[in-house]
Amino acid sequence: MGTRDQDQGDVVEPARPPLNAARAREMTAGLRAAMDDVRRSVAVLAARVRDAHAARVWAPLGHNSWESYCGAEFGISRAQAYRLLDVARALAAIHGAVTAGTELSRTRDTDPAAAAALDFGLSQRALIDVSARSADVAELITRRLAALAHSGLKTLDGPTVRAVVRQAVRDIRTAPPPPPAGPPTDPALAALRAVVDDLAASSHAIGELMLEVAPAHLSDTEAADVLALLCEQIGEPLEHGLAARRYAISGDRRALSGTVL
Repeated sequence: MGTRDQDQGDVVEPARPPLNAARAREMTAGLRAAMDDVRRSVAVLAARVRDAHAARVWAPLGHNSWESYCGAEFGISRAQAYRLLDVARALAAIHGAVTAGTELSRTRDTDPAAAAALDFGLSQRALIDVSARSADVAELITRRLAALAHSGLKTLDGPTVRAVVRQAVRDIRTAPPPPPAGPPTDPALAALRAVVDDLAASSHAIGELMLEVAPAHLSDTEAADVLALLCEQIGEPLEHGLAARRYAISGDRRALSGTVL
C-alpha cells in the first residue's frame, strides 16, 4: 500500500505544449480585461457604499450601526466595513476634484454603468492607502488639471484626466505626509522661511506642469528633449524646469539645490 501511494505521488503530469506568442497575447488580454473588471467593480461598490451609508441604510433594517449592518448582511468584519467607507470617501473626493476641474460629465447615480464611467483604474488598495489624505489627493488633482487647462497643451479628455488622477494617487501614496510646521520664533528666520516656502511652492507647481508633459518614467535626458520648447515658451530656464520636475516627483527640496534654491 505504501509503495502504491508513493508511486502515485511520483506521477508527473503531462508536459504542456510550449506557449506561442499569439496564445500569450490572448492570455495577457484576458488578464487585462479581468483586472479592468475588478477596478470597475471597485468603482461600483464605492458608489453604492457611499449612498447606502449616507442614507443610513441600517436603521430601517433594525441594525444599530453601519458595522453591525455589514456584519449581519454581508458577513464582514468591523475593519472591513470601515475600509469600504474609506474607499468610498477617497473615490468621492477624487470625483469631486475631477468634476470641479473639468467639463467632463459626472454623475452621482449608483447605476453600475454610470459608476463604471467614473472609474479611474484605481485599485482598492490604492484608495485605502490614500483615504486618510484624500483632501491632499483632491487638491493635487485640482492643481494639475488647472495647470493643464491653463497651459493649453492638452485637451482634458477622459484618458488625460485618468492619467492625472492615477499619477496624483501614486504621488500621494509614495510621498511622506508634510511635517507639522512649528511656530516661528525669530521674525527674520520666519520671513526667510516664508520666502523659501513660496519659492518651493511655485517650483512644485511648475514641476507638476512639467510632469504632465514629460511623465516621471522619462529620464532627465529624455525629459529635456520634451521640455525644451515648453520652458522657452514660459520663460523658464530648462535647468530650472528639470529641477522643478524632480522636486514634483520626489517631494524633496534638495532637488532644487543649485537652481531655484
